[in-house]
Amino acid sequence: MAPIYKIAVIQLYPKPLAAEANHAKAISFIRDAASQGCSLAVLPEYHLSNWLPSDPGFLPICADYQKYLDAYCSLAKELNICIVPGTIVEKHESSLLNVAYFISDDGSIVGRYQKKNLWHPERPHLTSSEHEPHVAFDTPLGKAGMLICWDLAFPEAFRELIAQGAKLIIIPTFWNLSDCSEDGLRWNQRGEALFLESTLVSRCFENTCMIVFANAGGPVGKNTTGAYAGLSQVAVPFKGALGKLGPEEGMSIVEVDMQILEDAEDNYKVRADMGKEDWHYGYSLKRS
Repeated sequence: MAPIYKIAVIQLYPKPLAAEANHAKAISFIRDAASQGCSLAVLPEYHLSNWLPSDPGFLPICADYQKYLDAYCSLAKELNICIVPGTIVEKHESSLLNVAYFISDDGSIVGRYQKKNLWHPERPHLTSSEHEPHVAFDTPLGKAGMLICWDLAFPEAFRELIAQGAKLIIIPTFWNLSDCSEDGLRWNQRGEALFLESTLVSRCFENTCMIVFANAGGPVGKNTTGAYAGLSQVAVPFKGALGKLGPEEGMSIVEVDMQILEDAEDNYKVRADMGKEDWHYGYSLKRS
């Protein structure tokens, strides 16, 4: 019988450069999730700082990354809950790395992923993981993998994780409606929301996996330059988006029966096809 898990998707509003306040708010949300019996809590990308890489206050937060990572490890052990603390930007000499961690419920780090596919405005500031492989890893919720924000646009990233047996894909994100170009906005003011809603559900179907998508949210009624998209959710085959949030800050707790992934694979046989000896694409479930 497949397990049932409760998952907290935390759509935090990262107040610009207010790392201590954002961290305290994140802790409050995680404590709430643990009190409701959640096995996993996931925060958004850039949850400590927001994305202001040219501001003088940005680099000192990045240099202090270890303090926050250690605090989340201690919190996971204290509350007996797995935590993906969004992404934490790390300063290593002259390089900035945008990193997601999977912290197990005993406080140990069992997964680490550095963002590979950088959004265009990130490229002058961040260092990509480039040709490092996507790696799936074991967690208390089963085999998992992590991607970050714009990685969502690349099916190959998912396939590499699925080929290693991942059934849970976690995606911390900082995705705004204004990420669309002026030309795109003329066609559809909510084009980026359409991108997210369409792609997340497509990816979970085509990979017979569960996707935990945690995006940033914005204050209700506040007209911010970012125009936060929100839409944090858990996406699964057959049902689509579960617990989907609007654009504002909040937390959604979703209960998922993992049997739905087995039923999806029985129906679509995506992993079975990928595992065949004569599989006709350049990736397979059999890795050298």
